[in-house]
Amino acid sequence: MTTTQLPPLALTMGDPAGIGPDITLALWSARRSLSLPPFLFIGDAAVLRDRAALLGLDIAVASATPETATELFFDALPVLASDCAAAVVPGAPDPRNAAAITGAIETAVALTMAGRTSAVVTNPIAKAVLYDAGFSFPGHTEFLADLAAKATGQTMLPVMLLAGPKLRAVPVTIHIPLKDVPAALTEDLIVETAVITERDLRQRFGIAQPRLAIAGLNPHAGEGGALGLEDDAIVRPAVERLKATGIAAVGPLPADTMFHDAARATYDVALCMYHDQALIPAKALGFDDSVNATLGLPFIRTSPDHGTAFAIAGKGIARPDSLLAALRLAQDLALHAAKETR
Repeated sequence: MTTTQLPPLALTMGDPAGIGPDITLALWSARRSLSLPPFLFIGDAAVLRDRAALLGLDIAVASATPETATELFFDALPVLASDCAAAVVPGAPDPRNAAAITGAIETAVALTMAGRTSAVVTNPIAKAVLYDAGFSFPGHTEFLADLAAKATGQTMLPVMLLAGPKLRAVPVTIHIPLKDVPAALTEDLIVETAVITERDLRQRFGIAQPRLAIAGLNPHAGEGGALGLEDDAIVRPAVERLKATGIAAVGPLPADTMFHDAARATYDVALCMYHDQALIPAKALGFDDSVNATLGLPFIRTSPDHGTAFAIAGKGIARPDSLLAALRLAQDLALHAAKETR
């Protein structure tokens, strides 16, 4: 199956006051030179037109559906409406637009689960803005899992994967305060996260036998109990359970020696015990071209690994590299999935 035979990607608006519109417009402007995979933008067409004018870009925007987006894509930026309730000012987020932001995500998920779009790619949101409007999820990842659970009737454990050219990293605990990590971290959670990661790397990424490097929670992986008991009591038994199932897992490993060049050559993904233990090395090694992908869901989802960057919205200086990488990874995963089901 070729790219043009796939349904388009569903690209959500994100927070319209952020750089989502900027980087979307920048990529579409270079669609031919970049061989950009066709996408359907789900959001407010007026926001795109206004931002294009502000950035001095001559861009045609056209109303579209999943079925018409690919044919339209090289002549006009195809948009499925999720209109904002309040005027959008770059750099000034407005909670009154929360319904349009979350509505775009809901639409993208529904279209992708119905097979009308091939994957969900999400522009950045600002959770604090959504909280002001009643949003109850810690982030995109948990919201997507809730949407999938409602659609399927099955409980989902979403797994956040930061995928870059030099490192793949997964945080076992995600959007919780650091002080809450030891209580939240369990042997079962590590095992379940690792099983989902290993399965999706095989089935979606085409890695025949993924190698998992599992970090310790404490400095020096606990130093035999001198620096904390969790590594021997929780992490090590989880690793042994994974090995017993045939998964190529090693650990717990001291996190401070896991991410240099020689160490990274020995594994396909690093499982880390908390958010920053995974995201700091992932962003340090590939800030502009790493991708946030959600594993464990019944659809493909990718996203840039950066935030809304309100301070530079509308100024024409936002780099679209990570969104480009997210679109390309979503396309690659969708093509692999299509080949596997033939």
